[in-house]
Amino acid sequence: MSCNLSSGRLEPCKDSVGGLNAIYFVNFTDLAAVKSLVAGEEDVIVSVAADTPAYKYEIKGTSTFTQNIQSDRATGTTAFEQVLEITLKKLSLKDNKELKLLSYGRPQVIVEDYNGNFFLAGLEHGMDVTGGTVVTGGAMNELSGYTLTLTGMERVPANFIISTDGTLATAGFSVQ
Repeated sequence: MSCNLSSGRLEPCKDSVGGLNAIYFVNFTDLAAVKSLVAGEEDVIVSVAADTPAYKYEIKGTSTFTQNIQSDRATGTTAFEQVLEITLKKLSLKDNKELKLLSYGRPQVIVEDYNGNFFLAGLEHGMDVTGGTVVTGGAMNELSGYTLTLTGMERVPANFIISTDGTLATAGFSVQ
């Protein structure tokens, strides 16, 4: 891999927005194979093994996905810390059980933003639940639900998943 730049960047149009639309959890062992990456583009996933289960969680509002670049000239290393902070409204027995399993595992996470982008975080090493709360607020208008922080450390930024129809099905995922 060359360390030299290969292109510039123009100021883009003001047609993108912030915010996350949904997240999809994939059990670490279920993503058996990333079947194709675009040649020379290790940042792009075109397909995975057929019918890979992806569990969709709708999120609206305060959830964020941040990738922190951690580069150190002294050690000659660069890594990308992937941090997903989500808020899930409403407490339930079913959610308690699923979030417990999520906390025990290290899933890969697909992040869908409001611009129609899909990113696969934790591709090589998965993501870990590193914090969170089960909370019932003190006032009637405060959160009754869950907050979770998932963190991963990868060699490259989260991969873009190319979707030809705006869904994950064309890439081989079976959304549950």
